Amino acid sequence: MANTLFDKIWDAHIVQQIEEGPTQLYIDRLYCHEVTSPQAFSGLRARGLKCFRPERIYCMPDHNTPTHDQDKPIADPVSKTQVDTLAKNAADFGLTHFGMMDKKNGIIHVVGPERGLTLPGMTIVCGDSHTSTHGAMGAVAFGIGTSEVEMVMASQCILQTRPKTMRITIDGKLGKGVTAKDVALYMMSKMTTSGATGYFVEYAGEAIRGLSMEGRLTLCNLSIEMGARGGMIAPDEVTFEYVKGREYAPKGEEWDKAVAYWRTLRSGDDAVFDKEVRFEAEDIRPMITYGTNPGMGMAIDAAIPMMEGMSDVEKTSFAKAMNYMGFGAGEKLLGKQIDYVFLGACTNGRIEDFRAFASIVKGKKKAANVTAWLVPGSWMVKEQIHNEGLDRILEDAGFEIRQPGCSACLAMNDDKIPSGEYAVSTSNRNFEGRQGPGSRTLLASPLTAAAAAITGVITDPREFM
Repeated sequence: MANTLFDKIWDAHIVQQIEEGPTQLYIDRLYCHEVTSPQAFSGLRARGLKCFRPERIYCMPDHNTPTHDQDKPIADPVSKTQVDTLAKNAADFGLTHFGMMDKKNGIIHVVGPERGLTLPGMTIVCGDSHTSTHGAMGAVAFGIGTSEVEMVMASQCILQTRPKTMRITIDGKLGKGVTAKDVALYMMSKMTTSGATGYFVEYAGEAIRGLSMEGRLTLCNLSIEMGARGGMIAPDEVTFEYVKGREYAPKGEEWDKAVAYWRTLRSGDDAVFDKEVRFEAEDIRPMITYGTNPGMGMAIDAAIPMMEGMSDVEKTSFAKAMNYMGFGAGEKLLGKQIDYVFLGACTNGRIEDFRAFASIVKGKKKAANVTAWLVPGSWMVKEQIHNEGLDRILEDAGFEIRQPGCSACLAMNDDKIPSGEYAVSTSNRNFEGRQGPGSRTLLASPLTAAAAAITGVITDPREFM
């Protein structure tokens, strides 16, 4: 029986297997941001330890960084303390640090792949759940807790229980206006936010192979929202083309050796997964969420489900979500007025997402009732937007491009959605208060966000395609 892709990478990184216990796993890359690292550094200091392999650790602030006036001191004292503390810790422990205004700064899950720091076959961890993003490159990548961050800093290893494996296959070609974000929201609507709990998911099938690298990153980013430990896609020519020539990618003879190895990173034809799930691409339409978790999603032209068939517990949860959102069972969302549009986050803050948004708004104008925050995932993305002339298209339509950061994905910086207001957001979570106390979030793709931004209401993006 052949191994799965996950098995191949995991097994290649085992230092030792503790009998009837966890695996000691070697980690190729640790990413650190300002929120989950301070206690880890404090722990090292308390024990008089250094980082075991500092060259494998990269630090950058992203959650607390403002998306305007980054050349000025951060006004919020909590955010300033966290950002300054990361800079000091990185300096004290001799770690690479991409601070604010550094051309290599941005959201850590955007910068890693675009700089060639994230490579196929790696094990990658970060104190952030959306580390699953990096699995799109053919890596085993997952989020860890602060005590585990300290463990990796001190030893470049981590103790982990081996997860089960799942393969989700999407057969066929995706239809008009359907993006990787829609694929993820569709899967969650069918599997729920706990449907992949305990599993490491490999995505496969024609629809997955047809995704760009940016689309794959979006899909793996959202694996965690199904409860998965991580998500991954086997590296192929799309991966190699994306990685080649990037700053930290192998060069020359080393590149040829690397690609030869990467080509072996695929699940065997007779590999057995603990669970197999299949979907048909033709069943997926542009999606939008209506509730308070990412699994409460539906096709944009559908109606919110009725409560028939739900258990009493499900009915209570559903009613609570509808009360918070101000929606009702059986209601359609098309034409519903919105207040904010957010394009960005580690889910949809890449250049392809800005191209998609610009393709809808080109030659049109932002709706007067909409406040739009367009936030690149990195300074590299911001530069690409300028080089491709997308900034002129967006500015002509009445949009402003902000500076990189996590922004309105979560209420840890200045970009907060006011209480009671509706935001069509390309981020990853729509929990109560996620984007600000009392804020109401509808998750959608960049195409759907763009359509809402120019009409002022929830709109099917296919109308503009």
